[in-house]
Amino acid sequence: QVQLVESGGGLVQAGGSLRLSCAASGSIFSINAMGWYRQAPGKQRELVATITSGGRTNYADSVKGRFTISRDNAKNTVYLQMNSLKPEDTAVYYCTYTDYLGDNWGQGTQVTVSS
Repeated sequence: QVQLVESGGGLVQAGGSLRLSCAASGSIFSINAMGWYRQAPGKQRELVATITSGGRTNYADSVKGRFTISRDNAKNTVYLQMNSLKPEDTAVYYCTYTDYLGDNWGQGTQVTVSS
C-alpha cells in the first residue's frame, strides 16, 4: 500500500503559476510511474501528466508548454509546475502512483483559476 500526500493547490489569477507537490510513502517499488490527473465539476477525470522513475514524461495536449512534471526519486516526490494558468485549468488535481501492483490515488487538491 502506498500513501500519497498532495500540497500546493489554491486560488490564482489567470496567467499565474502554482506548484503542486505529492509525496509517496509506504511500499515504494523502484520501478514506478507517478503523475497527476484532474477533474473539473461535471467532467470526467483526465490525465494531466505522468513521469516514470526513469524520467520519461507524458503530457495532455491541453497543458503542453505550460505545465512541467518532475520528480525527486530520493524523496519519492513528484511535482507539477503550472504556468500560464487558465480558468479552464480549474479542477481538483489528483496525484497517482503506479507500479506492478496497481494504482494508488491521493485525496486531491483544489486548483482554482480566476479570470
